[in-house]
Amino acid sequence: MKQTLQTLKGFRDIFPEEKRQRDFVLNKVREVFNVFGFEPIETPTLEYADLLLGKYGAEAEKLVYTFEDRGGRKIGLRYDQTVPTARILAQYRYNLPKFFRRYQIQNVFRADKPQKGRYREFTHCDIDIFGAQSALADAEILACIYQVYKNIGFKQIQLKINDRQTLFSTLEKFATDKVSVASLIQSVDKLDKQKIETVVRELAAKGLDQKQAESTIAQIQQTQPSKELSNIINLAEKLGVASNSIQLTPTLARGLDYYTGMIFEVIIPEYGSGSCGGGGRYDNLINELGGVEIPAVGFALGFARTVEAAIKLGLIPEVKNSAQVLVTVFDKKTRNYSLQVTKKLRKSGVKTEIYPEFDNLGKQLKLANQKNIPWVIIAGSDEVSTNTVALKDMESGEQKSVSLGDLTKLIK
Repeated sequence: MKQTLQTLKGFRDIFPEEKRQRDFVLNKVREVFNVFGFEPIETPTLEYADLLLGKYGAEAEKLVYTFEDRGGRKIGLRYDQTVPTARILAQYRYNLPKFFRRYQIQNVFRADKPQKGRYREFTHCDIDIFGAQSALADAEILACIYQVYKNIGFKQIQLKINDRQTLFSTLEKFATDKVSVASLIQSVDKLDKQKIETVVRELAAKGLDQKQAESTIAQIQQTQPSKELSNIINLAEKLGVASNSIQLTPTLARGLDYYTGMIFEVIIPEYGSGSCGGGGRYDNLINELGGVEIPAVGFALGFARTVEAAIKLGLIPEVKNSAQVLVTVFDKKTRNYSLQVTKKLRKSGVKTEIYPEFDNLGKQLKLANQKNIPWVIIAGSDEVSTNTVALKDMESGEQKSVSLGDLTKLIK
């Protein structure tokens, strides 16, 4: 039976042009993370399932990939990078500095419904500050993420911000035996994607009556920023965040259960396809995992959406083929000379590809055109005898004889 050749739903292949676009954005992200003093770490793709489960809330937990390995252990794919890093904090707490600042750029996995800009395997770029409870740590996260998007080139950056504690205190009076505060939060968190009427119906279906459901949303919409949140915003502005980029959003809930304080999301208004990432303060998670109290605040950047937004807005410069030059190879007699030219160019930092087989000139030029390589170096028997090469400009078609000594300078 012939095998079906296709990717799993929600997973994808990434080809060179897109990979270069992603690398451009990734380098811009990493630049800012380093400037802000965050240190890189990585964690395993697989963790014990009991580490991952019970941390994200009932709805999010359905999206965690879990299975048994050959040893009968129940394990899971990394859902995010926060919980595995919390494990690191608990496991290695005596080996890490008091105020540990880390960034992590790896893929995460969620059994989610695929849609535009959302896949089941995708890259997260996280930053976190551990060990600090002060508003300054929260402001640092806001300032860093704002500068990340500025560094990529976005002009309009919106930081939607709220206080989880304010949200809890507002919703507590509406909780019942049938519907918990956490369940109310998960419904309220959908207000940026769904109409009020739809969320009201969902709250009613969970056990609130119509008036209670409407009153729940109305009271949330009228809440004012807490003293702590106002302080965070003030410090973030002093660290360089434009005041018109911070938007108090009382209905913002961030569905994950582990958030305890400030929460926020990044929106690119010109992109118009939802949040490009989110984060906030989570002071209890590490204690739940390892029995040690380490406050924390962080952010997870939605990398795929950020790249898509940058492409849509024309922020990524056109990046052609990696090679600047293709060196021809015709036969055994000229091959060593082609290798010598290739070695010289690469030693000088010129990105050089050598044709891997013996072939006629037409086919070698065709490959250069197909791969958008701007220069071709023709090294035939005539060039070998005169210690030169023929340098062909593939855009203009111009070709001239060049000595090996002048070659690198002309290409650069």
